[in-house]
Amino acid sequence: MIDIQVIEVNISDLQILQKIGRQTFSDTFSEGNTSEDMIKYLDKKFSIEQLTLELNNNESEFYFAKISNEVVGYLKLNFGNAQTELKDDKAIEIERIYVLKEYFGKKVGQFLYDNALNIANSKNAKYIWLGVWEKNTRAIRFYEKNGFVEFDKHIFVLGDDEQTDIMMKLEL
Repeated sequence: MIDIQVIEVNISDLQILQKIGRQTFSDTFSEGNTSEDMIKYLDKKFSIEQLTLELNNNESEFYFAKISNEVVGYLKLNFGNAQTELKDDKAIEIERIYVLKEYFGKKVGQFLYDNALNIANSKNAKYIWLGVWEKNTRAIRFYEKNGFVEFDKHIFVLGDDEQTDIMMKLEL
C-alpha cells in the first residue's frame, strides 16, 4: 500500500501548483486536442495571475497528493460563488482532480476524491457535482464507479475549441 498524504495548498505553493497543473492537464488532454488550443488554455488557466486569484479565493480550496514528499496530483474544490456553474451553497464542485500519468492506477485519484467527499460531508453539502469531457472515458468510469450520475451537459472551451462536458453529481 502506497502512503499518500493530502495537504492543503497555500499561496507559497503557487509555483508547484502551476507546474503540476500544467503537466497533468497536458498529460490528460494533449492527445485529443491541438497544440495551439492546449497552449492557449494552459497559458490562460495556469498563469501565475490566474492561480493567485484562485488560491486567494476563500470559496476555493486546493489540495496536493504527495507520495514520499513528491507532489503527484492535486484536487480543486469550489464552494458557493466560486463554482463554475450552479453556484449552489448546498453543493460542492470538484473542478479538478488530476494525477501524474505515472501514478495512474495507484489509487491517488481515489484518495483525492475520498478527501473531497470528507470535506463535502464536513460542510454538510447536499451533493457534489462536476463537469467531465465527454471523451474522457477513464474519468467518466471513475466517477460512475463512485456513484455519480449524469444530470446535464455544458460547453467547455479549450483554447478556441468548444467541447461538451458531461455534468455529473452525487447526492450525499
